[in-house]
Amino acid sequence: MALLVQKFGGTSVADVERIQAVAQRVARCREDGHELVVVVSAMGHTTDELTGLARALCSEPPQREMDMLLSTGEQVSIALLSMALHALGVPAVSMTGTQAGIVTESSHGRARILEIRTERLRRLLDDGHVVVVAGFQGTSSGAAGTPEITTLGRGGSDTSAVALAAALGAEACEIYTDVPGVLTTDPRKVADAQFLDTVTCDEMLELASLGAAVLHPRAVEIARNYGVPLVVRSSWSEAPGTRLTSGSPQPIGSGGLELGKPVDGAQLETHQAVVALSHVPDRPGVAAQLFEALGAAGLNVDLIVQATHEGSRGDGYTNDIAFTLPEADLDHAQLVCREVLSAMGAPLVEDGAGARLQGEGGLAKLSISGAGIMGRPGVAARLFDTLARSGVNLRLIATSEVKVSCLVAGEQGQRALRAAAEAFELHEGQLRHNPELCRLEAPPVRGVALDRDQAQVSVRRVPDRPGTAAAVCRALADAGISLDAIVQSERTHTEAGQLSRDISFTLRRDERSRAERALAPLLRQWPGSRFEEGPAIARISAVGAGMPCIPGTAARMFRCLAEAAINIEMIATSEIRTSCVVAADDGVRALQTVHAAFGLGGAVSHRAEGTEAPV
Repeated sequence: MALLVQKFGGTSVADVERIQAVAQRVARCREDGHELVVVVSAMGHTTDELTGLARALCSEPPQREMDMLLSTGEQVSIALLSMALHALGVPAVSMTGTQAGIVTESSHGRARILEIRTERLRRLLDDGHVVVVAGFQGTSSGAAGTPEITTLGRGGSDTSAVALAAALGAEACEIYTDVPGVLTTDPRKVADAQFLDTVTCDEMLELASLGAAVLHPRAVEIARNYGVPLVVRSSWSEAPGTRLTSGSPQPIGSGGLELGKPVDGAQLETHQAVVALSHVPDRPGVAAQLFEALGAAGLNVDLIVQATHEGSRGDGYTNDIAFTLPEADLDHAQLVCREVLSAMGAPLVEDGAGARLQGEGGLAKLSISGAGIMGRPGVAARLFDTLARSGVNLRLIATSEVKVSCLVAGEQGQRALRAAAEAFELHEGQLRHNPELCRLEAPPVRGVALDRDQAQVSVRRVPDRPGTAAAVCRALADAGISLDAIVQSERTHTEAGQLSRDISFTLRRDERSRAERALAPLLRQWPGSRFEEGPAIARISAVGAGMPCIPGTAARMFRCLAEAAINIEMIATSEIRTSCVVAADDGVRALQTVHAAFGLGGAVSHRAEGTEAPV
């Protein structure tokens, strides 16, 4: 007899008929011999309606009272579903998050789960009951140890379900929704989006962080961290859905179920090189031409970053592009770059206006990995702080939801690895040297996502010395602001004998003003530095575990955008993700173009009743 945790979303329990349908599905599953814990969300749009009532009474309602209010929505659902199960002759008990033993931190509105005390749940399961648990909520010890109702924030019911599965050691956690699984992209924007049979948790974390709506990143983090088998299925069909693959089950540590170590590994790759092109023309096709030529020459590029600089279009507006590759390929790569620049009418110059090329070997790439790294503002800042205190300067930075990578001087590589291991309390078994990254069975791109809620900002002319990137990231982390792409420019400026660089990054548009305020005291310490917001943007990202071992993936993405006359304003890559920032008006067209370029479309009926969009 297998123990399963099943979660049903708000559309699945939106009315009496749908609640009865869910009860019948649960009853059939129990007849097959399974033990069941069922997690449900509030009915339909209940949470939105309750929020509207609160806003009608108070423009800024206290968060504690909002938790008291919003937690009632799930309580209605669990009671009704339990009644529906009883009507079918199935013994069922409804439980609030508090009654189910879900203990959270003392933070209203977006509390993280510390532990789940499962004794009562197990007794009820042993007695043959289906346990129906309210998602989205838990309890914390407030002032003087007084219990307080807390809510988990957006996606909280997913988080509740996967956390319960981890704590109970369930055979699987099934997320039932109104679509049959995870799609290759948003079907509202790309009509021929296809379903995925399987996807890795790392791939899903990237897609979820980029706006995929079928699963919340926190739920995927828990599944990844504790090896919980996770399946996304339709409430309205028997289709097998999409299975998320992760590692073997892991015990829950003492740090808290959701507050465990955010970094679970670090690696160092030696004998690396960087090629940096600056003052490259800013027009569609430049990146495609460059990386197609490198691929044709048999050169496998690793990290790619591109930043846009001052000027106006058509009048000196230029890009910097930098990429890494094995040191043994440095000379060949520089030769290819010279030929490409010459062919595009941008010959190299030593001084004055024109393109410049610089290559440097003897470098090492340090990476830290973990679930939801960029969603936790302090992680990248902590890495950069640690390296700065160790006197390690960062030559290049690449970030994603599951990894942060830095290029450092080769002789500083081991020192940087040890410093990172100490900072994140990693043991020797979590450190890797020159790992083999290829997963030949994995396709280069599994899904494509569009994020139109980002803003592109830059801090211009900040000092080129150890600790600068750390100081910028620390100021933002202290303000609770998460960054996504971080691009440190290869171009340097010289004023009064002092070198400076630009650092660009993307963040949520609604956090732009807070970011400027958070950075203002720091920038005042650096004469000539300033905060600058770019034009409205959209970010298009391709995600796939096979990227590291399939050359030409990035070039293919750049080429399809160029052929659609879509200019790339910023590039940031990681091991399994390539992101391009484009003009806001080009966002949907870019998504459709990239999705088609990787052959992800198909004549598949992807919509069931309901309104959720998987990616």
